[in-house]
Amino acid sequence: MRIRTAVVALALAALPARTALAQSASEHLAAGDKEHAAMNAAAALRHYEAAAAADPKNYEALWKGASEATDLAEFGGKGDETKRLYRTAELYARRAVEAKPADAEGHFQLARALGRLALTMGARDRVKYAGDVRAQALEALKYSPRHDGALHVMGMWNYNIMSLSGLTRAFAKTFLGGQVFNSASWDDAQRYMEQSVAASPQKIVHHLDLGKVYAARGDKARAREQWETVQRLAATETNDRNYKREAQELLAKL
Repeated sequence: MRIRTAVVALALAALPARTALAQSASEHLAAGDKEHAAMNAAAALRHYEAAAAADPKNYEALWKGASEATDLAEFGGKGDETKRLYRTAELYARRAVEAKPADAEGHFQLARALGRLALTMGARDRVKYAGDVRAQALEALKYSPRHDGALHVMGMWNYNIMSLSGLTRAFAKTFLGGQVFNSASWDDAQRYMEQSVAASPQKIVHHLDLGKVYAARGDKARAREQWETVQRLAATETNDRNYKREAQELLAKL
């Protein structure tokens, strides 16, 4: 009887610890969301990392941590720090996909982190990443066909490949195994970017990059329209002010 009582007492003693752990993850998530809304990416990332440490399979903490790390790396990091942040984003995104494979957000964040990381590398390494970026973005679209972020990734995937010289693309396909490059086209770059704008018309980065596609295709009037739209929209995301500055510079060169 005494043994049974002791076991029950131990079990009850463990409950507050488990509850505190769960509350800690929830509290860190709420704090991270608050910092994200205030466009404090570094602080938001710290809270999402703490939430993931408290609850290692917390899908929301993992994909949100990946998102903040990518945002920080895009403009806030330098050199090795940039790559470290993208690697952090990749790690959290892979864990998110593992935690919930049949959901779009984890796959999108992985595609986004890998795509940004690839842009910091040479041609050979970019080719190695190209297939994974495309595959993860398409996987996200399988679960959420109008996911604006995944549509954006696919648009810029096509844009970045088509922006390479014909000689570079031919070399990549012949010697580096980049056969996936055969699926890229300017039409798909434009189609996906237009769909991303339609899915989330208030998101500044969609208009910025759609303008780049139009400009690359020689349509200066529509490029100007997109970059002027960027100036009118309110900044609501961490890097929106940087996107506005870039759009202004592009307008000046048009």
